[in-house]
Amino acid sequence: MNTEAKVGAFVLSCFAVLTFAVIYLLHAQSSGATVPYRTYLRYAGGIEPGASVLFGGIKAGKVTAVRPWATDPTRIEVLLEIDKDTPLNEKSVAKLGFVSVMNGAALSITTGSNEAKRLPPGSVITSQEAASLDEIAGKLATVADSANGLITQAQGELNDISGNVNHLLANVENMTGPPNQRKVQAILNNIDLLIANERPKIDRLTDQLEKVSQHADDTIQNVNGAVSDVRAPVRKDLAELQAALEQARGLLDSLQTLVRANDYKIGDTVENLRETTDNLNQFTNSLKQRPWSLVRIKQPQDRQVPK
Repeated sequence: MNTEAKVGAFVLSCFAVLTFAVIYLLHAQSSGATVPYRTYLRYAGGIEPGASVLFGGIKAGKVTAVRPWATDPTRIEVLLEIDKDTPLNEKSVAKLGFVSVMNGAALSITTGSNEAKRLPPGSVITSQEAASLDEIAGKLATVADSANGLITQAQGELNDISGNVNHLLANVENMTGPPNQRKVQAILNNIDLLIANERPKIDRLTDQLEKVSQHADDTIQNVNGAVSDVRAPVRKDLAELQAALEQARGLLDSLQTLVRANDYKIGDTVENLRETTDNLNQFTNSLKQRPWSLVRIKQPQDRQVPK
């Protein structure tokens, strides 16, 4: 076999191996199990069939179709093929996204919640609308207009502030000028002279205050001693008064006991006094009617009429 035949056989062998590898890879890629899902958006953002589907940032499938929804033409129906083991749940949300800055649009799905129920194949994934480029541009234009107004207003306020600052600096310069400095120096000199002249008086006043303070301390100590001397007799008198009150309380208790014990006797005495009072009243009435009874025992006979 010549050299050309060997080279040709080697090339054919390499081509066969490459073909087998490509077929194997395509078969392995197509043999992965996927399940269909769908979602609905009002703005598709350039998503096309074949776009990547990301689950928590990880590629988990692809978009199979993008079309207006027959039931509601204002919404776009997006059909998806998701890997079978992807844990989509009721809290997962589909929205527009990008794989990277250089790549095209993709559909991003959030991981949702572990406690949420898993979505069965063919279910609708809840969607979240993303702002379109036109809306973003409109908002940026509005912000720019507002910024222009704020800049104009800020410039006016800065001009006012600048004028006020200049006026303040002029006033400060006027206040700190040589004439005012001389006046301040004269005032300070007068204060020093006044302090030098009044220092003896201040010293005498300080000495007198110190003496008064010492006298006040002595007076307070004397008052404390007097209070201590009076406190013992007062405490003794209070103790005696308390003992007298205790004795008076005991006497009252004894009188109450005596009154309760002789309650029936007091009732009899009151009854006797009442009867005595009635007898005296009857005796008084009898004397009023027959005063002669005090002298005569028998009543005189009635005087007869002469015949």
